[in-house]
Amino acid sequence: MSASPSRARAGVWLIGARGSVATTVVAGCAAVSAGLHPPTGMVTETSVFAASGLPALSSLVFGGHDTVDCPLPKRAEALAAGGVLPPGLPSAVMAELAAADREIRPGGPGPADTRSEEELIAAFAGDIDDFVQRRGLERVVVVNVASTEPSATGDALPPSSLYAAAALRAGCPYVNFTPSTGLHHPALEGAATASGLPYAGRDGKTGQTLLRSVLGPMFAQRALTVRAWSGTNLLGGGDGASLADPDAAAAKNAGKERVLTDTLGTSVEGEVHIDDVPALGDWKTAWDHVAFDGFLGARMVLQTIWQGCDSALAAPLVLDLARLALRAHEAGLSGPLDELGFYFKDPVGRGPSALGEQYVALAGFADRLRATGAEEGPEGPR
Repeated sequence: MSASPSRARAGVWLIGARGSVATTVVAGCAAVSAGLHPPTGMVTETSVFAASGLPALSSLVFGGHDTVDCPLPKRAEALAAGGVLPPGLPSAVMAELAAADREIRPGGPGPADTRSEEELIAAFAGDIDDFVQRRGLERVVVVNVASTEPSATGDALPPSSLYAAAALRAGCPYVNFTPSTGLHHPALEGAATASGLPYAGRDGKTGQTLLRSVLGPMFAQRALTVRAWSGTNLLGGGDGASLADPDAAAAKNAGKERVLTDTLGTSVEGEVHIDDVPALGDWKTAWDHVAFDGFLGARMVLQTIWQGCDSALAAPLVLDLARLALRAHEAGLSGPLDELGFYFKDPVGRGPSALGEQYVALAGFADRLRATGAEEGPEGPR
């Protein structure tokens, strides 16, 4: 018999486990569990998900794959110096950061890696299986938070798809928080369906596209004609460097444009430009310029500026998604989790694109989880 949802130990296996987002996830989970900070930004900690049987934050055990070797405690100190994490937090949660760092295994393929795709998948799946056995975990969710890779071409599996295939082989639900290919590769479609596992993605909706998914429906519902919608992103850090690649930027922008097309009901002029500004580090600025027509053809403009910290925006969403995917797996759900489209630019499955409608679907998912027989009683991270 499984332990109760609040007590069972569950694993979160992060792809890109030493990056800024992953470090903020681990540090943030420890901080909220210890009562050092409130769970700001976590929808799963609101009343909507009361009694839904989600795993407690304090029950989560972290590990993952990465190709870099900077220890999590050191990475956390760098993030604190850059204003991403609160001063003193790395020291306060040093034990949790060190514990997670001990569970990180080398990723790949590296520049000189001669292993075949099958060998890489088997090695990655073996690392996850070992994590489960050694830590005595009820289940594990694999979450991709690595830097964006160029769009896949040809039959070869890109790194994100190798990790996704390893998740399936290890029997783990999978969440793709990036615009990278992951389970979207044609070679994995059959395996994903046959696995009977739940999965969600892709590309976390944290800033500019979040705003677009709110403003797009506003224009449509008020019968205002949008003539053009252009945008610019300025960002640094790992994402800024990776998105300097035109192919990677194209994968990122596809989701941004799809939200507008879906919510406005038509495609409009305008593009999103992504500029790498290393000096910004983990901070980003997103600017949108919307040209629209009002009554009697009056020409009008709406401009928005979004300034935020990418990791701080993403981390609570990653924790939400990990808990939701773990609970979905426990409840025996399988296939694309349509109701989690609230979190993504380019969600798998079928569902609305407007944020308000997505939130209604997410609340319905909470009801669905409650209906699976979650134990009654208060829940929380502590």
